[in-house]
Amino acid sequence: MGPSQYVVVGAGLAGAATAWSLARQDHEVTVVERAQPAAHDGSSHGSARIFRYAYPEAFYTRLVVQARQRWDELERLSRTELITRTGSLDFGVTRNPRTLAGVLEAEGVEHELLDLAEARSRWPQIAVDSETLWHPAAGVIDSETAVRAMLDQATAHGARLLTDWELTRTTRTRNGFRLTAADGAEVDAEKVVVAAGGWLPHLLADLELPSGFLSGLPPLQVSQEQAYHFPYRDDTAEWPTFIHKSPAIQAYSLPGGRDAGFRGQKLAEYNAGPKMSSAAHQTGTIDPANRARLVDYVTRFLPGLVPEPYAETTCLFTNTPTEDFVVDGVDGVTVVSACSGHGAKFAPLVGDIAADVATGSAAAPDRFRVGAGAREEVTGRAR
Repeated sequence: MGPSQYVVVGAGLAGAATAWSLARQDHEVTVVERAQPAAHDGSSHGSARIFRYAYPEAFYTRLVVQARQRWDELERLSRTELITRTGSLDFGVTRNPRTLAGVLEAEGVEHELLDLAEARSRWPQIAVDSETLWHPAAGVIDSETAVRAMLDQATAHGARLLTDWELTRTTRTRNGFRLTAADGAEVDAEKVVVAAGGWLPHLLADLELPSGFLSGLPPLQVSQEQAYHFPYRDDTAEWPTFIHKSPAIQAYSLPGGRDAGFRGQKLAEYNAGPKMSSAAHQTGTIDPANRARLVDYVTRFLPGLVPEPYAETTCLFTNTPTEDFVVDGVDGVTVVSACSGHGAKFAPLVGDIAADVATGSAAAPDRFRVGAGAREEVTGRAR
């Protein structure tokens, strides 16, 4: 197999987006994926991820506005709806809906700030416990379909996709890199982009990166999150996505779509799963105590759902301490870790940023660059 200018490791949302961006710029691109695109044991599987604009600071809200333009383009090119508009609610005293509303106001994003009584009247299936932010342009991303749409665009521009290709060794050569798979297959590259999600931490040591770069990387902690699908009491009710944050719990929910047989709401407690150093250590098992906690949550806060989950799953977050992403490179390697539980909505924009870093045409935003996580966090966590 001939060499590529760029090899992208990982065919989840970030990797597929990066491959699309590089290929459309007429670069030679090969994508290597350890299993299949949007693999079931990764971070990008399934049909339900939240697309929202509400953040406590303008930086991320502005990026969502930019990302939506890329999503619109991808939907046009693929002739596929990738984001189903549902609107979104933010409530809970520590979610601080009023602050979120101020950011949306400043950025020109349509929204309403509702008192508790009005919010409960409009969404009786959700027992909000504070004033509530509503922004109607939010929705649900079909993650797996989006991955395939971006890969289709990449391959249409000449990219190669190698599946069931588990990277086991990366060796520097005179002209770049040689990547070796578990079965001995090899591919050469001038430059490498590693967008391997929860597998990134254990791949880093093999890349012969400068010690200064490695020490500047924020700690990457993988967590195995747990999500549950609860049936709707009334199939005709319109359900938004929501984030509820209180001192007792931080929960998020969204219509489960295809993952839930279109008959239930997906619900999870944010970043509450077991922590591990790499996705290689995931078990795919549900903690009964977490399940019981979410059943109790439905009983207390979601009268529109039957408090008995009919399906459950696990997925991976790759977290940084500030919940900022990592997109930066050195010596021909670009590292992309765009997750911390909120990265899906930015995928096509992150792909453009990663492609710029890999080609040297532009740097990533400062807070995504290596070393940024070591600076004192002034405004709080990203989410």
